[in-house]
Parts: sequence; structure tokens; C-alpha cells
Amino acid sequence: MSDDFEWDEDNLRHIAEHGVTPEEAEFVLQHDPVELEYQDWHEVEERFQEVGITATGRFLVILSTIRGARLRVITAYDAPRYAIVEYLQNR
Repeated sequence: MSDDFEWDEDNLRHIAEHGVTPEEAEFVLQHDPVELEYQDWHEVEERFQEVGITATGRFLVILSTIRGARLRVITAYDAPRYAIVEYLQNR
């Protein structure tokens, strides 16, 4: 796992519930994902919902935020059809 990302027990457990590894989430975010939605989450932090593809061809949606100098994955899960279409149309 990269030092550019903030991982702890909570977000590791959460993405594992969706069958996603931290390595998959990092790969997607490091390889030009397509932004689906930007959220100014309760004026506390910015959150970015993006879709991308893993090294093995799995499409994932990643919700993340920037905390300090590191990227924190909030959640990650298999992309629904609309997100895959959005990704393919923008690549």
C-alpha cells in the first residue's frame, strides 16, 4: 500500500465488505479515473466519487477525500452499469 493513502482498520474493513482490496482501490485512483460526482460533504470535507478500472479489468466506484497530504478511501465497490458506461464514454 502506498504512503500517499490513508488506511486504517475502519476503511480497510469497509472496502473488504465489498470484496475490494486496498491495492485495487489505489490502482484505480492512480490511473486516471472518471469523476462521477463531487460532494461538499456537510461543509466538512470534499468527497469525490470516481469510476475506474483495476489492473485485472474490474470496474470500481471509489468514494474518497483528501485529508492532509493523503488520499483517504471512504468506500469502494463494483461499479454499476451506468458508471461503467460513463467511464467508457469518457475514455
